[in-house]
Amino acid sequence: MNYDIIPENIKKIIEGKPYELDDIGKSNSKIMLFDDFVLKIMPLGMEEEETVQMVRWLSDKVPVPEILAFEQDDEKQYLLMSKVSGEMSCSEYYFEHPDEMVTVLADTLKLLWSIDISDCPRDCGLEQELQKAKRQVEEHLYNLEATEPETFGEGGFKDPEELLQWLFEHKPSYEPVLSHGDYCLPNVFIENGKLSGLIDLGNAGIADKWEDIAMCYRSLKHNFDGTYGGKVYADFRPEVLFEKLGIEPDWEKIRYYILLDELF
Repeated sequence: MNYDIIPENIKKIIEGKPYELDDIGKSNSKIMLFDDFVLKIMPLGMEEEETVQMVRWLSDKVPVPEILAFEQDDEKQYLLMSKVSGEMSCSEYYFEHPDEMVTVLADTLKLLWSIDISDCPRDCGLEQELQKAKRQVEEHLYNLEATEPETFGEGGFKDPEELLQWLFEHKPSYEPVLSHGDYCLPNVFIENGKLSGLIDLGNAGIADKWEDIAMCYRSLKHNFDGTYGGKVYADFRPEVLFEKLGIEPDWEKIRYYILLDELF
């Protein structure tokens, strides 16, 4: 790593300390994992100032990383955060103890839904997300290799433009809550059977209740069926999430938000 490009106040904290690069996820950011810190280096234009504001707002409501420094130059943004404790919910231990995992995932969703959003600093509602999706399609920023196999092609949509049109024409009813924005297993950390931290909060804000449910359901399904990681856990049912939440699945909304995510 060339430390000369890193702002001085961040460099003096991390220089000389061992780190690993995190390649989990599909972000175009560089993430450096130290023993006690995480440094996220991002291109300009990723709305990271809003994320910093959002994480600070969340800090006394749910366990999130502490913002230690945030700097930007002419090309990049640098976000230094504390490292959350515990293990990712997609660790080998939780694959072997899925009931414990899903209980924490469901309880965390309920915690997010219980938080007063009247002064939440960021609105990530459906209209905003559809406009972002429109830009993704117009600028060809989507990745078709990462989509569900049935989304495009025979029996699916012809192309991202057709999917985008369908999303605009089939907007579901809106149930605003505090949303993580990317509620997938690698972003939820667990320690001693309880939530110990939420990470990757770049899309956190007010959004529809079913967006996080859809992302969580898809993440559970594909982590256990071998799509992610390659190992199959045949006895697991992702539908147990709804049992833990005490709700009936709204499959139309789940499908809608998974399809919306296909464009990001």
